[in-house]
Amino acid sequence: MNLTFSGMMLQILAASIVVIFSHTARAQDDEHYCHRSESARHIISGDFRTSPLTEDYDLRYYRFEWYIDPAVNAIKGTATPYFTVVGDGFAEIHFDFSSSLVIDSITWHGQRLTYEQPEDYLLKANFPVALDKGTLDSISITYHGTPPSGGFGSFIQTTHGQDPVIWTLSEPFGAQDWWPCKNGLDDKIDSLDVIVTTSSMYRAASNGSLVSEKEIPGGLKSYHWKHRYAIAPYLVAIAVTNYEAFTHDVMLSDGTTMPMVNYVFPENLSEAMTGTLANVKALQFFDSLFVAYPFRKEKYGHAQFGWGGGMEHQTMSFVINYGWGLLAHELAHQWFGDMVTCGAWEDIWLNEGFATYLEGLSRERFPQSPNDWYNWRIGKINSVTSNPGGSVKVDDPTNIGRIFSGRLSYNKGSYLLHMLRWKLGEETFFVGLRSYLNDMGYKYARTTDLKSHLEAASGQNLTGYFADWYEGQGYPTYAVTWDQEETRLLVRLDQTPSHPSVSFFEMPVPLRLKGEGKELDVRLENNSNGQMFQLTPDFKVEEVVFDPELWLMAKSTVTRQDLVSAVRDENINEALIFPNPAVDHLTVKMPAAVEWAYSISDISGKEVMSGMSQDSDEFVIDLGRLANGSYMLKVSGSNYVTVSRFIISR
Repeated sequence: MNLTFSGMMLQILAASIVVIFSHTARAQDDEHYCHRSESARHIISGDFRTSPLTEDYDLRYYRFEWYIDPAVNAIKGTATPYFTVVGDGFAEIHFDFSSSLVIDSITWHGQRLTYEQPEDYLLKANFPVALDKGTLDSISITYHGTPPSGGFGSFIQTTHGQDPVIWTLSEPFGAQDWWPCKNGLDDKIDSLDVIVTTSSMYRAASNGSLVSEKEIPGGLKSYHWKHRYAIAPYLVAIAVTNYEAFTHDVMLSDGTTMPMVNYVFPENLSEAMTGTLANVKALQFFDSLFVAYPFRKEKYGHAQFGWGGGMEHQTMSFVINYGWGLLAHELAHQWFGDMVTCGAWEDIWLNEGFATYLEGLSRERFPQSPNDWYNWRIGKINSVTSNPGGSVKVDDPTNIGRIFSGRLSYNKGSYLLHMLRWKLGEETFFVGLRSYLNDMGYKYARTTDLKSHLEAASGQNLTGYFADWYEGQGYPTYAVTWDQEETRLLVRLDQTPSHPSVSFFEMPVPLRLKGEGKELDVRLENNSNGQMFQLTPDFKVEEVVFDPELWLMAKSTVTRQDLVSAVRDENINEALIFPNPAVDHLTVKMPAAVEWAYSISDISGKEVMSGMSQDSDEFVIDLGRLANGSYMLKVSGSNYVTVSRFIISR
């Protein structure tokens, strides 16, 4: 989900009354979103399950048959859910469904069932006999009326120009406003059919593939959309108006061609054709970078609506316009949010942080303006560091504004990923994400699932990282001080966290050394406050630049001051390496006989070798498997790190 600034302002102006635990519109925080809150009954747990009464069955399939007139704020039709009984004594079935809608009948095998609506959002239907555990069965619920709505727009009737339109947007809790469902994050529907009948002057958009478009006597037309992938309830959607339709063919990485189907307002046809054609490039990029587009047997597409932003309805995102960033964001959700869906609203960053970051990646790959990728990164850093507190983990999943905080769930969440890319390395990061998508595909996931896949790919323990950056609040401010004596450069890193929830952010810190017309990028593994590093650049350093490529979500100061005296007092001497150039072996002479960790990186910064020395002040590294070229050797022990450049020449 994404909301443009202008759309945000329109939504905020529309939300004139703020009521907690009501069904009215609710203003959000100063960065993002308006939506309604739900009744207190729905505040059950961190995963925001709407009703524990729905736990005794598993949804398998829905058939929706609706009549929609976009000029009338109403819905009429039948929902037929198929379900498997998972509990004993199953004599009644419960759904989350608004009592504002009138139920005409509930039938089971041609027999009318009695039903009750004991609460505003609870429907209970009674079977004449108990169904056995494991039974696959179905009921049909026929209803009509005007759904409650507000905020994001679970069911909205409005106009574009002079023409009427009805559209839905159910995230996070709005599906129950307009169809009987299980409104939590625990049961995806295996497949569905959506059949919408409307006037023949209109088109109906929905999930999946359009399998039929039939004329019906009386000036009506029926649109049948078929979807055969697992789907979260809040991603089910319809939109009806006088759309213009066009299709782009998209060649995917596996060689297949898939349609990008677009339903747009006639007055925006030209810009839509341009914007969606550009979005084809982003789709092909994500399809090759991660795993194949997850709904490739059906389609991807867009339907225009009147909300101030976009919503990632599965296979057909609803968008207000056709700008690059909005389309890239909603497209990214097809992998992160739709294929793999956050399993709790406290983990919404698994949807929104990823989609925000993939929008950034699309700008890195296809810059839309000079410095586009740089501006995207600095914008996110400035947003996050504008306030000293706030965690990516949603600390109040009953608060819609907190769930969809632009600064935290979107921007800080996206930078959590960007820093993981830096920490783990480019190749390992994307290998881990592909594994996560493959294993968790078409399921619900939690942050622990992502963490375990990245740990498996990298061999690193990320418990501390997620404790700091996901659960912890704030960000670090680095004080970088440096000094140079002959051939060695001394760098000290001090850090001040912005919030007491984190005592120290352990991260590799990138610096760029400049002088004598040369530059050298170094990576300092910063695991303690006040840590001293000794480097041996082959030039006189005139400037030290902190994080020039904006890998870290941090503030910084860089100053030169006398560090040589302090180091001399501690009797730390420069490491000696020889021979240099080396052939097959490199000897390293250190200032003390202790255990030293070492790693060797190539000129791209990729680590190609690592190991540990014995308790000695001298050790030998076998270089036999490395090719000729320039390398960086990093040796660390206790509170001492030295980095040296050497060459292999045979």
